[in-house]
Amino acid sequence: MQFRTVHVEASRSYDILIGRGILAGLGGFIRPLLGNCRLAVITDSNVDALYGNAIMEHLSAAGYKACKYVIPAGEASKCADNLLAFLNFMAGEQLTRSDAVIAFGGGVVGDLGGLSASLYLRGVKYVQVPTTLLAAVDSSVGGKTAIDIPAGKNLVGSFYQPSLVCCDTALMDTLPKDIYRDGCAEVIKYGMILDAELYKTLHTLPFDREEVVARCVEIKRDVVQQDEFDNGIRGLLNFGHTFGHAIEKLSNFAVSHGEAVAKGMVIAARIAPLCGLCDVADELSALLAQYGFDITCPYSANEVYDALLTDKKRRGGKISVVLPRSVGDCTLVTLPVEEVGVLLSKVIV
Repeated sequence: MQFRTVHVEASRSYDILIGRGILAGLGGFIRPLLGNCRLAVITDSNVDALYGNAIMEHLSAAGYKACKYVIPAGEASKCADNLLAFLNFMAGEQLTRSDAVIAFGGGVVGDLGGLSASLYLRGVKYVQVPTTLLAAVDSSVGGKTAIDIPAGKNLVGSFYQPSLVCCDTALMDTLPKDIYRDGCAEVIKYGMILDAELYKTLHTLPFDREEVVARCVEIKRDVVQQDEFDNGIRGLLNFGHTFGHAIEKLSNFAVSHGEAVAKGMVIAARIAPLCGLCDVADELSALLAQYGFDITCPYSANEVYDALLTDKKRRGGKISVVLPRSVGDCTLVTLPVEEVGVLLSKVIV
């Protein structure tokens, strides 16, 4: 079984395994880390229908007793009700502090599973098994866990590193095109912020999935190791997200995360020259269009401004936004929130 390994040194050190068909080896991968324990697998209805039986069989074949909890697919499931329901499920199954959680799904499942693991019995170990490109390159790595509340996205959460990330790229074969495309927005983001060479390779489709996932994970690993708790350089990973999260919230999450990030990256790129930085908006827009993204913003500047006031990156009367200096080089710029409103009025028409 061939796979790549990316090692992360953080408050809990762990490996990210990337390869095709490696789900079958999950039990063997986790045994040195978790030993003999019980496992609570959390997944969503879409993943369960496709791979739910497979993961339970693989774990059973490795000698693990596992129970499974299934949430409805979709962003709406990343909520307090499901958090409490899963915690109650684990308590009902009498899981102990020596047991563990496996988050088997996309970003919603990964965030909810990770936060649940951080809270249950004040913290149990967990393993991320991402099933989407978006989760593989972004949410499964770095230890950010969260749920959404009515006031905004990811406002309740914790920093809690996994014990392992097992990324079987074959699971992405069954992704709907729009879900796979969502992940491409995050891949393009990595190229824009820190790797011009990666950005260049993304102009040729299809890209090498294992190669690109591994490179994105390496970039995120390097950033997280410098700033695990998001007080500095880790903010670069939010390129497009400040405005994207506002768009998601305004749409009541009808606009997907990847689509919203694509729109947010273009908004940020259009703001950059107004702040004395480079103008790569047309180039970025063309690449996003090549992937099939609609980069128009369906909301007014005032609506986006009002929505981003609840963003967790806001500190007092200022908010940090990520703006490009060139392809492969972005910077964090802290602006008064009122100035962001003025800038938005100039780029969203």
